[in-house]
Amino acid sequence: MAARKTTKKSNISAEELTGYYRDMLLIRRFEEKAGQLYGMGLIGGFCHLYIGQEAVVVGLEAATEEGDKRITSYRDHGHMLACGMEPGGVMAELTGREGGLSKGKGGSMHMFSKEKHFYGGHGIVGAQVPLGAGLAFADKYKENGRVTFTYFGDGAANQGQVYETFNMAALWDLPVVFVIENNQYAMGTAQKRSTSTPDLWTRGAAFGIAGEAVDGMDVLAVKAASEKAIAHCRAGKGPYILEVKTYRYRGHSMSDPAKYRTREEVQKVREEKDAIEHVRDLLLQGGHATEDKLKAIDKEIKAVVNQAADFARESPEPALDELWTDIYAEA
Repeated sequence: MAARKTTKKSNISAEELTGYYRDMLLIRRFEEKAGQLYGMGLIGGFCHLYIGQEAVVVGLEAATEEGDKRITSYRDHGHMLACGMEPGGVMAELTGREGGLSKGKGGSMHMFSKEKHFYGGHGIVGAQVPLGAGLAFADKYKENGRVTFTYFGDGAANQGQVYETFNMAALWDLPVVFVIENNQYAMGTAQKRSTSTPDLWTRGAAFGIAGEAVDGMDVLAVKAASEKAIAHCRAGKGPYILEVKTYRYRGHSMSDPAKYRTREEVQKVREEKDAIEHVRDLLLQGGHATEDKLKAIDKEIKAVVNQAADFARESPEPALDELWTDIYAEA
């Protein structure tokens, strides 16, 4: 096995580092369980897993404040867990049950939580980007100091509505962080085959939008870049683009055999760049945790995930009259 490069960070406490480890491990174990339930036929429709990309949302959420908003695309389970949505409610939603956070009507791709300021889960590629700018416009209008995180992928970065949104966000100095989760493949197409520029964040230059690329397999690097982006937005300097270079280990969705890349490529990233193993190494090398403690954390997380799966299985399907609820809002 190739050696994984680990850099010690001195500006973070053992408690924080352990928290990031727990949060990322929860997402991974949850997604592994979701994949099992999908294989058993308990999750219908599309299901896009977040395995490999855990450091992105955990690093970003570590820099947020109460009231900040987030909106994303269909690979959204990790975002839900990272912002504090209950694992049982998320899993029940995936299985289309009454106990789901959207009453079983959102499924894998369209979950929502006003309480956690999570505005979806959107199945149309790039459609969430202008919506995210709209959320930021509302915050600027209210002068409440909040920031919106608008996530999209490297494939969506080629959509025209993204650049229309960049223009409006820059024109109005909106407090929005555009987070490009560049996992290297837009469905089955490698970035170098679909995108003319090697660095996607530089596309904001035409609109005067500041930004940078960051290693999305390093949760501490993501957190540091997020703090910079948030400070930029809160200071009234307008939008910011974070291109977070990450990697997904599974196919685009559960129905994708991912034959467009080799097993060796995936294994190399797992061995040399895995975000969870990186933090695990920091904890062990820094004397912040023992192997036994980390095994205990994993056992605890697996228990939480199993409870979430049991809750989903036991929750009833929605009543038929739920078809007529949550359709219209009274002004």
